[in-house]
Amino acid sequence: MSLFVAASCVNQKQSGVEVVKPDGFETKMAEADVQLLDVRTPEEYASGHLPNAKNYNVLADDFESKVAALDKEKPVMVYCKMGGRSSKAAAKLKELGFKHITDLEGGIMSWESAEKTIVK
Repeated sequence: MSLFVAASCVNQKQSGVEVVKPDGFETKMAEADVQLLDVRTPEEYASGHLPNAKNYNVLADDFESKVAALDKEKPVMVYCKMGGRSSKAAAKLKELGFKHITDLEGGIMSWESAEKTIVK
């Protein structure tokens, strides 16, 4: 069993994407130079989003060109509604050369369940 756990940790670390629960995500949001991305649609973003988040719709044709303007050396944090789109966005960011990527486990739904701040 411990071999499986060790292998799982190695695979997650190699992926370059850290998936964290709302409390850990909130702590990381407070770090310097964080680039926080809401990868949902503009309509979803307008209905409520995390403080200081920028809207970069992962399903839009211009997603790659928009994120290309971000600093690849600074931490980038992503979230969506439940975690599916942010996982895709994180994989794309990794492919584009971003070094420090954090994905919110369970998306904004888990954030709201944890009674964290939402901006409208």
